Amino acid sequence: MKKPSSKIREEIARLQDQLKQAETREAERIGRIALKAGLGEIEIEEATLQAAFEEIAGRFRGGKGAATGKRNTGEGRSAGAPPATVATGAAAGSASEA
Repeated sequence: MKKPSSKIREEIARLQDQLKQAETREAERIGRIALKAGLGEIEIEEATLQAAFEEIAGRFRGGKGAATGKRNTGEGRSAGAPPATVATGAAAGSASEA
């Protein structure tokens, strides 16, 4: 038996709420870790920080760790070398906006 469209809309709304809650938990977790690492004390452009996070995510996923088309994606660094932005830090609000 097919579900009426109203039930499907309710289910979609419920799933969207669950997704928002899960993203909030993940962002808070990453934000806490970033603050513990000292990233909240250093000013850095958000695009640069995002590229560094994408590189880190790629390393943990087993990829090469290249960023996705953002500037400062690692040209000129040796393979496997962490970007300077990770070592130096980031703006405090960036991690919690994810």
